[in-house]
Amino acid sequence: MLLVAGLIAVALSCAPQTVPIFQPGAPGAPSRVITAGEALELARTSFTEDDVGFMQHMIVHHAQAVEMVGLLETRGANPRLKLLGRRIALSQEAEMALMRDWLTERGQSTDMPDMHAGHGGMDHSAHMGHAMPASETPLMTGMLSPAQMQRLAAAQGADFDRLFLTGMIQHHQGALDMVAELLEHPNAAQDTMLSDFTTSVVADQSTEILRMQSLLSDL
Repeated sequence: MLLVAGLIAVALSCAPQTVPIFQPGAPGAPSRVITAGEALELARTSFTEDDVGFMQHMIVHHAQAVEMVGLLETRGANPRLKLLGRRIALSQEAEMALMRDWLTERGQSTDMPDMHAGHGGMDHSAHMGHAMPASETPLMTGMLSPAQMQRLAAAQGADFDRLFLTGMIQHHQGALDMVAELLEHPNAAQDTMLSDFTTSVVADQSTEILRMQSLLSDL
């Protein structure tokens, strides 16, 4: 079943409706012709628990990046950095919509089950009437900790720009690490849309890391 998912996009996008779509049979068994509707349904079922967890976690990961860009708009100083930040936010907002659709179409929750600390933004926890120090522990790999987010929100101008760049480089590298970790699991990322998405994440965020490193060197 996983094999057919990789063939569906080509079969549906490149071939006329009159061209048959073949589902490979089990070892020793013949292939069979299936309809376009059956092919699409197979594509929606060729995913693993690791795939679902990856998408749920990446939505939260992206949400913090968008929050960071929101701070950049009012606290940053470098026009080139603001332009790059807007591009990052638009890209990640579009990807968040794609991930939510992917999960919904497969009957999966769009929420991260083990999420217990918001999305890595401000830590407003209190104990005995006194605010507790923000945690230095990030919610997941690459994300800024609540304490890092507080320091970012308190900065202005060039100091903010440096914190933003170092934080977003860390953030993007975390996304690359999440993709690498997913691909270590058997049968993960075999779904056509998910495979395309992970490839896009690696390409886009690797390129953006290089741009941010260049901007950081110029500050």
